[in-house]
Amino acid sequence: MKLNTLLESADRPERGPGDAMVTGFAIDHRKVAPGTVFGAFEGAVVNGEDFIDAAIAAGAVAVVARSSARVEGALHIVDDVPRRAFAHISARYFTPVPQTIVAVTGTNGKTSTVEMTRQIWRMLGERAASIGTLGVTTHDESVSTGLTTPDIVTFHSNLSGLAREGVTHVAFEASSHGLDQYRNSGVPVAAGAFTNFSRDHLDYHETMEAYFEAKMRLFDEVVTDGGTAVIWADGSEWSAKARKRAQSRGLAVFTVGPKGEDLTLIEQEPTQLGQGLEIARNGERRTIRLPLIGAYQAANALTAAALALVTGADEARLWDAVGRLQPVRGRLERAVITQSGAPVYVDYAHTPDALEAAIAALRPHVDADKNGRLIVVFGAGGDRDTGKRAEMGRVASEAADLVVVTDDNPRGEDPAKIRGAILAAMTSDAVEIGDRRTGIATAIGQAHGGDIVLIAGKGHEQGQIIGSGETMRVHPFDDVTVARECAAASAAR
Repeated sequence: MKLNTLLESADRPERGPGDAMVTGFAIDHRKVAPGTVFGAFEGAVVNGEDFIDAAIAAGAVAVVARSSARVEGALHIVDDVPRRAFAHISARYFTPVPQTIVAVTGTNGKTSTVEMTRQIWRMLGERAASIGTLGVTTHDESVSTGLTTPDIVTFHSNLSGLAREGVTHVAFEASSHGLDQYRNSGVPVAAGAFTNFSRDHLDYHETMEAYFEAKMRLFDEVVTDGGTAVIWADGSEWSAKARKRAQSRGLAVFTVGPKGEDLTLIEQEPTQLGQGLEIARNGERRTIRLPLIGAYQAANALTAAALALVTGADEARLWDAVGRLQPVRGRLERAVITQSGAPVYVDYAHTPDALEAAIAALRPHVDADKNGRLIVVFGAGGDRDTGKRAEMGRVASEAADLVVVTDDNPRGEDPAKIRGAILAAMTSDAVEIGDRRTGIATAIGQAHGGDIVLIAGKGHEQGQIIGSGETMRVHPFDDVTVARECAAASAAR
């Protein structure tokens, strides 16, 4: 595509040489080739403007940057918010895109909700995919991207590639980082969902208000005019605020949950391997047998159903599909049942609210007749929001029967100090075991029939991050695999 044609389609005033051709986009100067449009952004650690000369030397035909940046030898596309401008220009290049795109934001539940939306669409006969923490997931493959919201070039390239493969429906995770950095701007998003809101990522956003503002960019800018906001209505102040933001933008609002007006969750009843849900919709009640454990899994499933509904799903077939949803990797995933009969679950819960929700989800399934216990293994990540560590310790000590505090991804911090911050806030005794494998083995070894073991924090992750910078190493580690190995070793004794 010619550069000037691309700029005209993006409603940009700049014009370059008439014969300049665009061959791609890059935000890393090392990935620039002749014909590339380079995005030079100021980051927390690196300033992309420092690499403009290198990008031009490698063949960049245009550079998107602030007016203060020095650009010589290529067209300077000037914008006060270069990330946003770059996103909208690159969106005109990476075409076509799937005809139906939805996004999900919130502190917890994004991964499960987008994957469940994909499953529902697939069961209804659509060619569907999801993009997020688990990667790009289609009916027959999953490719890891490494980020909840991939960089803007990867994101647009993925969408275009999916469309060329015949995918018509895509659900993607809109993380606060991704929204703040315009990593998912420029594409037509028919509907956006807000799941919940609680403390996380304050190392980046600093305040809860700034964190919430980042989330609200989904409704303020990303969802297209005339689109729909799906909001989990649980009576919290944050869901009420999200609703007001969507309404002020002029979006249609679809509320779902215990306080939902469009889809009401009336009652939940735990069963041995799932739960029964009684819901009300358009004055009619129905019961759904959801084959997933946990109250918040019901929230994810119903939010996914709402996204499918507002984008045209056949409601006559929808609820059957919801009743056939499958567990999402690392989200209350049952890894193994020990020889003594104790099930072991792995969950990505790495915030106080998420940990509390995971424990609450499993509590009804502990066998009280056998004096069953809920045994929890968890830690906290290093070089991340330090304030949530004490809160996680408090939640675990109040809600679990036995706690093993271990290492998560210590990164560049002293693991013992991270564990100490957790333990200092605990009001009950806990076992401290730094080595995560040993911690998991200890919990499984102590579990008996009637107990449930929850391994929280890492979920689907395939490695443990130790060190930072040049000393950083990712050691292979999968909680599910380790739990199975520990259970087998315990049975062999």
